Amino acid sequence: MKSLLKKDLLELGKEAFNIKKQLYGDDVFFVRNVHLNYTNICVNHCKFCAFAKNEGEDNAYEMSVDDVLKYLSDKVVGCVEVHIVGGLHPSKPFEFYLDMIKSIKQTYPFLTIKAFSAVEIDYFSRISGLSIDGVFDKLKLSGLEMLPGGGAEILDKKIRNQICPEKIDADRWLYIMESAHNNGIRTNATVLYGHLEAEEDILEHLLKIKRLQDKTGGFSAFIPLSFHPDNTFLSERLPVTGVEDLRIIALSRIVLDNIPHIKAYWVMLGEKTAQVALNFGADDLDGTIVKEKITHAAGAKSKEGLTIDELAFLIKSAGFNPVERDAFYNEIKRY
Repeated sequence: MKSLLKKDLLELGKEAFNIKKQLYGDDVFFVRNVHLNYTNICVNHCKFCAFAKNEGEDNAYEMSVDDVLKYLSDKVVGCVEVHIVGGLHPSKPFEFYLDMIKSIKQTYPFLTIKAFSAVEIDYFSRISGLSIDGVFDKLKLSGLEMLPGGGAEILDKKIRNQICPEKIDADRWLYIMESAHNNGIRTNATVLYGHLEAEEDILEHLLKIKRLQDKTGGFSAFIPLSFHPDNTFLSERLPVTGVEDLRIIALSRIVLDNIPHIKAYWVMLGEKTAQVALNFGADDLDGTIVKEKITHAAGAKSKEGLTIDELAFLIKSAGFNPVERDAFYNEIKRY
């Protein structure tokens, strides 16, 4: 595997693209989804995060269940998935999250609920006194169907202690994802790159994800996330280059041969780089999103959301076939 790190960009890209081509031909997937960030108030203060605020701080916010339903009311038309993550609020009880999920499912039964990172799941366990399995039992009964892949950042102890020492450690993240899979909950997985890591650290991160997938088969997609330095402890650092973005996309597709889908997350990559990534192993552009907040707090220059027509255009103009999907990658429509 280490030999992959010595390959030049185009050689790596060709190998990754051939894998993608064998799996899906010229198809590229996307979903009509909406992001919901119910609070930016967080007890953790990860150094790489520009989104989190203290309670009472300027620009801090929190949404009630009614606020959540109102927020979604004019944004879910045509959507099939809601993606929910937020800060670790210091005073909300676990019942608030159960009520939020249940209310969303009752009000918008057509939405697949993909909610809460492994970090949030761990926090729910701590504030409720329940085991991780117990947390999943209650969330599933309320309507939870999937987990996003956030909170993985980089699964290296030393680097993790520098960028997010307050966050759960790598073993805990892997344990919670394994528990989700064992509870019948499919998840995504991520890597955050472009901060303090080396390419060898990314490779080891991918191998840890690969080993868990061999064990459970519960990961649907892998999403490389490029670090945005504005308003973080690394604000003086230059942003990730397009070459780095494409190398990580290609490396992910080659190493993670047991995970079905690799996303080119247009929010972090930018629309143009995301298009090019479709030639470097990515087969999915994520979705419409509607209003993304977390990456834009760190200076993202991409739009906050894209329309179906814009996504289809990005895919077609890159030479591929746009395929609208649901949250579980079942085909809805070809464009």
